[in-house]
Amino acid sequence: MTIQAAKQLVRDHYAAIEAADAASIGGAITTRVSPDWHWRGMHPFYEQHGAADVAATFWAPFLTAMTSVQRREDIFFANENSLDGAPGVWVVSMGHFMGLFDQPFLGIAPTRKIAMLRYAEFNRVLDGKIVETALFCDLIHLMHQAGLTPLPPQTGQHLIQPGPRTHDGLMYDGAHDGSETLALINRMIGDIQANSNSAENEAPRDATPQAELALAWHDNMVWWGPDGIGATYTINRYVDQHQQPFRTQLEDRAFHGHVARLAEGNYGGFFGWANLSVTPIGGYMGLPKGPRAEMRVVDIYRREGDKLAENWIFIDVLYFLKQQGLDVLERLQTS
Repeated sequence: MTIQAAKQLVRDHYAAIEAADAASIGGAITTRVSPDWHWRGMHPFYEQHGAADVAATFWAPFLTAMTSVQRREDIFFANENSLDGAPGVWVVSMGHFMGLFDQPFLGIAPTRKIAMLRYAEFNRVLDGKIVETALFCDLIHLMHQAGLTPLPPQTGQHLIQPGPRTHDGLMYDGAHDGSETLALINRMIGDIQANSNSAENEAPRDATPQAELALAWHDNMVWWGPDGIGATYTINRYVDQHQQPFRTQLEDRAFHGHVARLAEGNYGGFFGWANLSVTPIGGYMGLPKGPRAEMRVVDIYRREGDKLAENWIFIDVLYFLKQQGLDVLERLQTS
């Protein structure tokens, strides 16, 4: 299947979802997915198989809680997976689901006001069907909009996050060369691994975190982090507000790789299931020392010249916390 055909299939799938309601969503999503569709979602949705289970687990509850839902897309690109993996074209979408928060959702009380749920979605298309999906959405961000503060103050800034500064992230038509973007993302990943102190007392390759980041990142980079951590701007503030807490309050980092990594034009990204495992030693996200836990992560990038300029990040923070004995959604249900 061509990249353009895969893009159109996913866009048709999205149009069917937007036209559906909680009662009809099961039929709406059945048309363009395979019978054994493998769907991954964040806590508490996890892995589902087939349209009926996906509808019952995520879409019907969401469309019951949110009325007049729109998919407000900021980034849309596609390509084959650059990693060894299953065949097909991966189509990536990122933006917000916007609606009126009219009924409870996962124990979050409705506001009857506009709400915007950040999302990033990867769809693998093969033989005219969507066969695999990963949907990450920022539920803590939604809680924040509903007036809840489930975590201590974050190191970055809470925002309704915008799309690309250049407003060119929607590649609905054609196929654009993403080789430069993919090469830069791969080089950035290599820089991180080169500076990860895998052996005790091993010196990092670069003198400072700023020097490491400057190899691949624009000085005025924007890191659009998930709620619980927050967004940060410029290399120096990124180091202060995200990298330093991450590297000093989590130890024994082990990287597990990615399920899909791809790029088109100036945009690219990846997701893992899980990307890495870490051991919290106290202080990260304001929380105490905890047991070893997995992190499931999406990164979406915008390249500007030979540097990365913007990075949108989704982390299954609720799952990360649950592994440490803190089930935020369960607390909402019992409060």
